[in-house]
Amino acid sequence: MTYCVALMLDAGMVFASDSRTNAGVDQVAVFRKMHLIEREGERVIVILSSGNLSITQSAINLLEHNSRGHESNRTVANASSMFEIAELVGNALRDVQRRDGPYLQQSNIDTHAAFIVGGQIRGEPQRLFNIYSEAVVSGR
Repeated sequence: MTYCVALMLDAGMVFASDSRTNAGVDQVAVFRKMHLIEREGERVIVILSSGNLSITQSAINLLEHNSRGHESNRTVANASSMFEIAELVGNALRDVQRRDGPYLQQSNIDTHAAFIVGGQIRGEPQRLFNIYSEAVVSGR
């Protein structure tokens, strides 16, 4: 079971996640489940992941890959709002689950995954979003 939590306070935001994953009782490994995207003075974005490690790591890699593309593409690094970033994360999750989910489910592997996305873009208030397997974005 993966744990991650985020708190939005008047003084800022707090993010925490574990780094343990397992594939049975005797196969335990450590994987980073907190990802930071920062452009000093412009934006600080934190993405926490939980659920199926293959799905979450693929979605994060897809986001990173798309960020290295053309600057005309909307990416986490250049999106104009936190809501747009939440949409990008939700779209990446949906794309990976659409692509890989059926193959994993054939082997009875749970494909549930979730992200907590939070941070602030200059000129906008801090925001916090919960993005889950059904890829419905909720936030305040």
